[in-house]
Amino acid sequence: MAQLPTFPGERPQETSGSAGAAYTATATIGEDGVVTEWGEGARRLLGYAPSEVVGQPAARLLAEDGGAVREADPGQERWNGTVALRHRDGRRVEVPLIAHRWTSTGGTVKWTVVSAVPDPADGPWETPLNEWAFAQSPCFLAVFDADLRLLRANAGMQRTLSLTEEQMRGLRLPEIAPDPVSDETERRMRLVVETGEPQQLTAFVPPTGEGPEQGWETSLAPLRDREGRVRAVCLAAHDRGSAEHAPHPEHLRLAEELTARPDGGAAQPPGPGREHREHTTTMTLQRSLLPHTLPRQGALEIASRYLPAGGEAGVGGDWFDVIPLSGARVALVVGDVVGHGIRASATMGRLRTAVRTLADVDLPPDELLTHLDDLIIHLSADEADPDAPEDSAGGIGTTCLYVVYDPVTRLCTVARAGHPPPAVVSPEGSVYLLDVPAGPPLGLGGLPFETIEVELPEGSLLALYTDGLLQAREHDLDEALDSLFSALTRPASTLDTVCDRVLSALLTHRPDDDVALLVARTRALHADKVVVWDLPSDPSVVADARRYTTEQLTAWELDEASFVAELVVSELVTNAIRYGRPPIQLRLIHENDTLICEVSDASSTAPHMRRARTFDEGGRGLLLVAQLAQRWGTRHAPTGKTIWAEQSVVGF
Repeated sequence: MAQLPTFPGERPQETSGSAGAAYTATATIGEDGVVTEWGEGARRLLGYAPSEVVGQPAARLLAEDGGAVREADPGQERWNGTVALRHRDGRRVEVPLIAHRWTSTGGTVKWTVVSAVPDPADGPWETPLNEWAFAQSPCFLAVFDADLRLLRANAGMQRTLSLTEEQMRGLRLPEIAPDPVSDETERRMRLVVETGEPQQLTAFVPPTGEGPEQGWETSLAPLRDREGRVRAVCLAAHDRGSAEHAPHPEHLRLAEELTARPDGGAAQPPGPGREHREHTTTMTLQRSLLPHTLPRQGALEIASRYLPAGGEAGVGGDWFDVIPLSGARVALVVGDVVGHGIRASATMGRLRTAVRTLADVDLPPDELLTHLDDLIIHLSADEADPDAPEDSAGGIGTTCLYVVYDPVTRLCTVARAGHPPPAVVSPEGSVYLLDVPAGPPLGLGGLPFETIEVELPEGSLLALYTDGLLQAREHDLDEALDSLFSALTRPASTLDTVCDRVLSALLTHRPDDDVALLVARTRALHADKVVVWDLPSDPSVVADARRYTTEQLTAWELDEASFVAELVVSELVTNAIRYGRPPIQLRLIHENDTLICEVSDASSTAPHMRRARTFDEGGRGLLLVAQLAQRWGTRHAPTGKTIWAEQSVVGF
């Protein structure tokens, strides 16, 4: 039997040998499931001597239910999860494991299994150290203690390694990602601890799905306490060439591809290099089209994740968006464009722009999807190529889910075009899929889309996702949904934690299709932030409307905003009385630093802003509203319309 290198983490000359100190439990298991090596840490954890375990099936160490263990897929290089094991004294031990596949030069395959066992005497990570680390290193970053065991990893680092902070905590870098680069990086980290001097190297653990040609600039910096002692090492890594003022290679390649002449003068010959550049171009285009930050709004607490495909098919066209609407409402969108590559990414960009444009005019979800359906049909006709029909589908078959949430009424309005329905978790913990009529995928034409409307209690959780999340699991759809539901219902302090748990539960390796995930927790605007008045269709009521507004702003302690609000309300109510039909309603909404004035009437005729001529008696009202408000517009209902205007109250 070929002897593997010394188990990472089991070097007593460099770590404390006391019974309570943190250590790594390590074992090696053959491809046939038989234990071939049993480290000292494993003996300490489970109580078995090597002679009792080596040569025996590893399955004998499992507790009765076997925990979360399942067979690894052929070619899978890593497995991680929590496993229920049986201690030698019979008690059950829940152990988080990371398993790495090793293949010897002779072709023998083994799995090295590691688990970090913490020091029970250790308290929570020190808050000052937390502040120092994340204040001093703003890149993909991790913090390792003086024994070079991971303490913290930021969200970027977790995405890079496709592991959560909880799964990595307590392990050394070579245990997290076995690779010669990890060994070299750890050697440099040890120098940082011993000398107190920072280290630089152009290397980092290759992120999942990226080849060895990927270069990373890595900085290793000592983290000192107030007495100047080195307490930890901060590892910060970023793409090589991504300096603040240097053009990124991906951007240069994108420019090269997009400016290539139609005659092929700038085209590159076929081959692996060209395929890599095309993949990089597609990635860059897609990243530029996806939202980089989520907009400020008060209706929902939101977190998101996006994972590009890691297979040979290339990047797909999955996307998501968060769009603030009038009346303090928010739209959530998730879509999946058929196909892969730059065409799918370009189609995704067109659809995302179209959705934002249609959302700005406050179309209901079913009407918005109908317009998207027409757009896909036109794109397909414009791009039709009889010589390459498979490359010119124009997005036919694209799926989309459109959700609008109103924090005033707590109503959630949903329509979907062939897309998986959203999952909902109630504040009490029950979880279910919203029963939304499926609707056809976009681009087929002639088939209707249906909308449902449900009331969600404040604090409900909404999860929108693309089908790559469920298809990535090696088992059936029901099992994937069970895993999704379980991850969504586990208590979590933040929605980012929820997202990470969902991805960890359903993805064991880089997905073969793109995955977009959007998780939102509903908030509500209660009666103390919303007031409504029914107004008679009489010009004399305009003065009453101004008075109602002033009194309410005084109650909200926004007296300094009254002058502008009075003018806006006066013009909107006057327009409704003069050009609309009863019943007329005035609504004021105070959301964070925004005051929203809405006037509704039963007429469907929308007003148009125009510039009044010198001797015109009217025509200046909406122009005045547009100049006073930050935003304004018209929202149509099945009966009638609402004219709204938003005003900032910052500083009032």
